[in-house]
Amino acid sequence: MHLGNGIICPVTGIPMLAVAGVTAFYAYKKAKKDFSKDKILPVISITGLVFALQMINFAIPSTGSSGHIVGGVLLAALLGPYAAFLAMCAILLVHAVFFADGGLLALGCNIFNMGFLACFVAYPLIFKPMEKINKPVSGAILASVAALQLGAFAVVIEGALSGSIAMSGIAGFTGLMQAIHLPIGIVEGVVTGIIAVLAKYADIKKLSYAFGGISLLLAGIISQYASQKPDGLEWSLLNISDSVVAQTQWQLFNITEALQTKIAILSQINPIAANITGLLIVGAAMYFICLIISRNTVKENAK
Repeated sequence: MHLGNGIICPVTGIPMLAVAGVTAFYAYKKAKKDFSKDKILPVISITGLVFALQMINFAIPSTGSSGHIVGGVLLAALLGPYAAFLAMCAILLVHAVFFADGGLLALGCNIFNMGFLACFVAYPLIFKPMEKINKPVSGAILASVAALQLGAFAVVIEGALSGSIAMSGIAGFTGLMQAIHLPIGIVEGVVTGIIAVLAKYADIKKLSYAFGGISLLLAGIISQYASQKPDGLEWSLLNISDSVVAQTQWQLFNITEALQTKIAILSQINPIAANITGLLIVGAAMYFICLIISRNTVKENAK
C-alpha cells in the first residue's frame, strides 16, 4: 500500500504530510504521559518485528497479486495507539528514505493510510472493545480488515484528488483495492490476534528478545523467499492502467525523485544486508524516540 510520488501530487501530498506531522506531535505528547524506560526494549523489538513482517510478501491465490502485513493494529495492540503511531512513522520513513519504498512526496499519505487509520480508528473503535469482552483474536481480525479497507479507500481518494485516477477508473479502482486487501486484512488479523494473545501472557522481556530474533530471521533469510508478484496496490493500478495519469510533470516531483535516488542507498546493495541494516536503523530511530519521550516524562514527573 506504499504510494509512490507518481501517484500523489504536491496539492495532496504536502497537506497530508502536515497532517502526519501534527498527528505525530500529538502522539508524542500523549505517549510521554505514561512512558517509562522499561518500555524501551519492547517498543524497539515490536517495531522491528513489524518492519520485518512488512518484508514478507505472500501470494494471494488466483489473483496474480501478493500482500504483506502492514502492522498498524498489531503495533497499537501491543504498544498503545500513541507509541504505535510513532513507530509506524519511523518504519515508513526508513522505507521511503533508505529503500525508496513509497515516495517522499507521498509519505504523509502513507503514514495516514497505514498508521493513523489503524491506530486512531480501527484500534479504539474495534479492537479495544472486543478485547474488553475477551475476544482479542476476533477483534484483531475485524480491526485489521477495517484498517486495510479504510486505508485502501483512502488511497483511492488521494489518487483521485491528485488527478492520478481518471473519473472513469475510480469505481473500478475502488472495487479492486477493496477486494484485494480483504484477504490481506484477514491474514494480518490472524497474525495480530495470535501475537496479541501471546504478549498478554508471556514475559515481556523474554518476548522482546524473541521478537528480536524472529525479526532478524525474517529480514535476513525468510524475506528472500517472499513473493515477487505485484502487491495489492500495484496489482490494482495495473488492472486500470488506462485510467492512470502519472503525476510526473510537477517540479517538486523531479526534486523529490532525484533526492530519493541519491539517499536510498539500501535499495542499491545486497538485499540481505539492506534488510538487516534497515532493521538496525529502525531500532536506532525508535531508541532515540524512546529516549526523548522517557526523558521528558521524567522531567514532567519531577515537577
